[in-house]
Formats: sequence, structure tokens, C-alpha cells
Amino acid sequence: MKNFLARVFGKKTPMTNLTIIGNGNMARGIATRALTGGLTVEILGQDVLKAQELAADLGAGVAAGTTATAPQGAIVVLAVPFEAAKSIVTAYGDALAGKTIIDITNPVNFETFDSLVVEPGTSAAEEIAQLAPVGANVVKAFNTTFAGTLVAGESGGKPLDVFIAGDNAEATTAVSTFVSAAGMRPLVVGPLKRARELEGFQFVLMTMQANPEFEDFNWDTGLLVTQ
Repeated sequence: MKNFLARVFGKKTPMTNLTIIGNGNMARGIATRALTGGLTVEILGQDVLKAQELAADLGAGVAAGTTATAPQGAIVVLAVPFEAAKSIVTAYGDALAGKTIIDITNPVNFETFDSLVVEPGTSAAEEIAQLAPVGANVVKAFNTTFAGTLVAGESGGKPLDVFIAGDNAEATTAVSTFVSAAGMRPLVVGPLKRARELEGFQFVLMTMQANPEFEDFNWDTGLLVTQ
């Protein structure tokens, strides 16, 4: 598996497979899964001390830095809110060329918790893709997984399903390979425009987590496709 990952992500030595922008709970969860899959991880944040603290918690070999430096990973995960993700992609510009960018955001109106902030007929992922430089490939993934389940690696005793949407086959394959190596099941659901449905469905799930009528939901549920 490590040799296959090297073929997919490149053969630079030392190799950083994954750069995670952000140092919150989702960054921790995705980094935890990446490390179990044998990938190397770089954490970048606006606050270098917080990035270093997370890197130290994750264990030896995890690099840390600030968003003032260009990401080294072949895959760059935007583990930040939607508006911040747009700003980061714009600021990095051509430094993201040639990289696979994973958008995990859910563009929820957190003031009302009653709607999405993107216009009908588009998605956060598609808006981010419009800002990305030529040669970068945006993939939607991990927006339907909660942070706690990623740290645990499962929900309800079952491995996590990770829904993936993207327009570039090589990029979606790289993300699928990462997901599989990390012990989860990748489900490529179609082109990037399918992010509209993924974001909408996750919004419904989030409202259920916050609804006191569903007292057993504590942000640790997971979406599972059975057969």
C-alpha cells in the first residue's frame, strides 16, 4: 500500500502527502485518519502555535507551519469554514497549481441555521473551484463526516463512508486512495456539481444533530450506504 501511495502522490523525499489548512476538530480528525493510512501530514494555520500544538498531539513526524508558506502536500485539505476557504485559495493562487484540493466545507448560514449561503444551482465546492488556479483540481469530500467519527475511525461500530465528487479522474482517484488507506470506504458519486446534493444533504443531517427532539444524536452519527 505504501508503494502504491508513493506512485499516486509522488516520490519526493521527504514526501508530504497531505497538507491540512486549519487546526480545528476536522483537521485533527482527517489528520488522524491520514496517519493511520501511512501518509505524511503537514498542518498549516494562521496561528502557528495552534498548528504546532495540533502537530505535537498527532505525534512525531507531523510538520507544522503557517498559511504564509506554500503547502507542500500533493493533496491540500481546506479544513476551514467556507468563507475562509475561498480566501485561502485566492491568496495561495498559483502555489496550488498541480495539487488536488479537498473542499470539506458546508456553506451553512450559522446565524440562522436555516439555509445555505450559496445560490441555488451551485455549491461551495464549485465556487472554490472557480477561484483555484489552472492545473489545480477541486474535489468535494469529508463534508458528510463529523470530526469525532473521523478521530474514532467509525460510527456505530462501522467504517465511515466518504462521499467524493470531482471532475478530474486522477484527483478523485488520489482522494479515493487516501480514503481507502485510512480505513474508510470511498464512494465517488459523480462530477463536482454533485457537491450541491452532498452539501444540501449534510445540512439536513446537521439540523437533526442540533434538534433536541433527536436526543440520541450528538454529532457522532454517520451516513452509511448498505447493500
